[in-house]
Amino acid sequence: MDTHSGGCQCGAVRYRFSTLGKASICHCRMCQKAFGNYFAPLVEVEGFEWTRGARAVFASSNLSNRGFCRDCGSPLTLETDDVFEVAVGSLDDPSVVYIAYHANIADRHEVIMRLDAIPDASPDREAENNQWNARIVSHQHPDHDTETWPERKA
Repeated sequence: MDTHSGGCQCGAVRYRFSTLGKASICHCRMCQKAFGNYFAPLVEVEGFEWTRGARAVFASSNLSNRGFCRDCGSPLTLETDDVFEVAVGSLDDPSVVYIAYHANIADRHEVIMRLDAIPDASPDREAENNQWNARIVSHQHPDHDTETWPERKA
């Protein structure tokens, strides 16, 4: 049995689970706000456990709780009485997830329907982006479990 793991951007909160379930892209307004994006990729999981730190929880509705890292703000979970979902982007290896469907399409933004038609950055802009990216020193937790993770520098 494969075990999957993930966590927040800063490494303060980590988790693992045993079973991947159905995965979707949710377009509801609550997910848009929680992820700061047009949508939220989520996957149902089973055999879940927190392995480092404690998530903060926001009751986004009478039926749903959203787990996130209090330190860096990374969205981690969507929890209901029936389903426990993990934010796909918080997985150490998001490529293990196959998105099967779009959920709550009434709130879907039109830009989602034309993502393939949006042009890539011009060569000049891409060169600027590459120069910028070459200067970045990441402070993110690596995409794997660690014994400890150093405190972030303020």
